[in-house]
Amino acid sequence: MAKKKRTQNDKNLMAQNRKARHDYRVLQTYEAGIALTGTEIKSIRARRINIKDGFAQIRDGQPTLMNVHISEYAQGNQFNHDPLRNRKLLLHKQEIKRLARETDKKGITLIPLKVYLKKGFAKVLLGVAEGKRDYDKRETIKRRDQEREISRVLKKRR
Repeated sequence: MAKKKRTQNDKNLMAQNRKARHDYRVLQTYEAGIALTGTEIKSIRARRINIKDGFAQIRDGQPTLMNVHISEYAQGNQFNHDPLRNRKLLLHKQEIKRLARETDKKGITLIPLKVYLKKGFAKVLLGVAEGKRDYDKRETIKRRDQEREISRVLKKRR
């Protein structure tokens, strides 16, 4: 079996929350920068980041990324960071106001979908999302299986 070639996007992708689109219905996405220390960006470049349990909140007009684990940098010695510290997100004022309005609604939350590098800077793709119910998840799985079966049948016809 041939090896899949890594595209430019794959090379820059540091972490992805695949479970998010299963558990949430993503309504809108925003790209935000992350304020990091020196050892944190080195750990991210080494792909030592976990965003699975992460979320974002807007407190005092400032968006904050919480519960994202960035492992300590191996060569960081005394200058290492706290792996679970809250990190400031960098967005425009208009975007912050819009996100604050949207997250005030019941059932709407901000979740990190991807962390990637863009021109050497770490960026996070934030999703404005609402939680799915169990029956919504089952319906999504059923629809995906049906589409897969249809494409399999059409492929055989050719």
